[in-house]
Amino acid sequence: MGYKDVYESWKSDPEGYWMQQAEAIDWDQKPSKALFEVGEHLYEWFADGLTNTCWNAVDRHVEAGRGGQVAIIHDSPITGTLHKITYADLRNRVARLAGALRAKGIEKGDRVIIYMPMVPEALEAMLACTRLGAIHSVVFGGFAANELAVRIDDAKPKAIIAASCGLEPGRVVHYKPLLDGAIKQASHKPDFTVIFQREQEVAKLNDGYDFDWHGFQYGVEPADCVPVAGNHPAYILYTSGTTGAPKGVIRHTGGHLVALNWTMKNIYNVDPGDAFWAASDVGWVVGHSYICYAPLIHGNTTVVFEGKPVGTPDAGTFWRVISEHNVRSFFTAPTAFRAVKRDDPKGELIKQYDISCLNAIYLAGERADPDTIEWAMAVSGKPVYDHWWQTETGWTIAGYPVGIEELPVKIGSPAVPMPGYDVQILDEAGQPMKPGELGAIAVKLPLPPGTLPNLWNAEDRFRKSYLAHFPGYYETGDAGMIDEDGYLYIMARTDDVINVAGHRLSTGGMEEVLAAHPDVAECAVIGVSDPLKGQMPMGFVCLTKGVNRAHEEIVRECVTLVRDKIGPVAAFKLCAVVDRLPKTRSGKILRATMVKIADGAEFKPPATIDDPAILDEIGAALQGLGYPKS
Repeated sequence: MGYKDVYESWKSDPEGYWMQQAEAIDWDQKPSKALFEVGEHLYEWFADGLTNTCWNAVDRHVEAGRGGQVAIIHDSPITGTLHKITYADLRNRVARLAGALRAKGIEKGDRVIIYMPMVPEALEAMLACTRLGAIHSVVFGGFAANELAVRIDDAKPKAIIAASCGLEPGRVVHYKPLLDGAIKQASHKPDFTVIFQREQEVAKLNDGYDFDWHGFQYGVEPADCVPVAGNHPAYILYTSGTTGAPKGVIRHTGGHLVALNWTMKNIYNVDPGDAFWAASDVGWVVGHSYICYAPLIHGNTTVVFEGKPVGTPDAGTFWRVISEHNVRSFFTAPTAFRAVKRDDPKGELIKQYDISCLNAIYLAGERADPDTIEWAMAVSGKPVYDHWWQTETGWTIAGYPVGIEELPVKIGSPAVPMPGYDVQILDEAGQPMKPGELGAIAVKLPLPPGTLPNLWNAEDRFRKSYLAHFPGYYETGDAGMIDEDGYLYIMARTDDVINVAGHRLSTGGMEEVLAAHPDVAECAVIGVSDPLKGQMPMGFVCLTKGVNRAHEEIVRECVTLVRDKIGPVAAFKLCAVVDRLPKTRSGKILRATMVKIADGAEFKPPATIDDPAILDEIGAALQGLGYPKS
């Protein structure tokens, strides 16, 4: 069956299709049906089934005789260590940790916050929670104390599992003081904490409240898997909200297992036993879906990498890890490749490694500009597939279903909707638009299994954020178009479509043009207020290492490029060369914050910002362009 046949088989019988996919999961009690409607535009999948995430991710592979297969490879160029854990080892470690948590009173439905770096113990903590039916909420390690406090007050955890520290190139990030500060600030107080002590920094523990990771597991009875309902939340993952208060995305157990298992073969084209690597962090959705759960549910070997694309030790790190661990499919963000390209523009370092094991590279997390894709394909000699999804969906909305059929690649498009997603382009009034027309991207309800059914304790906010604008649809917040062949193009966040003198223009389209300049390593375009035209585009470009030409000359060329490719209608005249762009720790460019600085509006640096000092540099560049206007 080709892609069109598979998509049509889903469309003609959605419930039958997902019930068939659910056969690949172990159930203590099979669901009576796939879809349950629970109220006005709210849905749940496999709600009356009984199952357990940890059983499906760990125990069942051991029971099937594959306990000797490596489940987790921990590769840390920062500490210079390599550690492999088999499925049998993983089951024993997770069962023991779950037993220790149970002995301290953690049971089904309790929340546990996990605040850890990229170590296998982070995955073990997640799996131990799901083993007991506890609901975990992973908070990115090193998040500021006040942000952690906000999440403590929202999730009300009974316990927090943390590490003594995280490691960045050249520095130790002290987690324990941040954790102590957060608990002090929060109104809700957890019953206890568990601290995984790392040798790079041993934290001081408070007697009777902070328990040592190893010590508190000593002599406990290992815990068995607790069956939970298909609609039992496996986890809460906080994503930034426009109001500043984080939104707690919840993921129901049954649909999560079914959808993630489906993706590993159909999208990433790996078989059980193959090594799969998602270069992300457990604090983000990619880490939840594709470092921890999907590879393990499917019986793959997952790589947990503690390092950076450059600087640990150089821009050849990706190629080394792929080569050493026989990685079959590799998933990262375009930002990571832009960093590699900036340091190694000619791809010299890849020549040191044999990456013949690699079938394909997958990009997601932000818009993948054609220049980055073409560079990665040329350097690696491998297909590079862009695909598009969100924290809210947990897995691919649109992508190249390589395990079903190798569709023609259209650079600039994350390809076609996956089964379960009826993607439509709507105008402001909610009417479908013609192929090739730019509009709001929405998905007809119900959303497929594995996507968010609601927000944690915030149903009104869920409806307002996602359902209210286009009744009967999930509003993605992205703008784009669908071409004649059904390929989707993501042009910008809806608020990144700017209106220049009545013309709706995509800042993403302008970024594509700037990225094609030979000296530009990375760029961002924002829309700033203009009294005459309403909005004006403004570009920021970072140069490739070794470029020594006059900045004024490069800016002139950038302005000419946009004028030539998009036309005078873009009114692109404002452009500055900067050393770096403000980003979140996951690599997303903080365009909305840049707009606020340019417009002279009040703003608070987002909690996820990588380095707040960059905002001062952006402010200085804006002043050079005459912004904010007095």
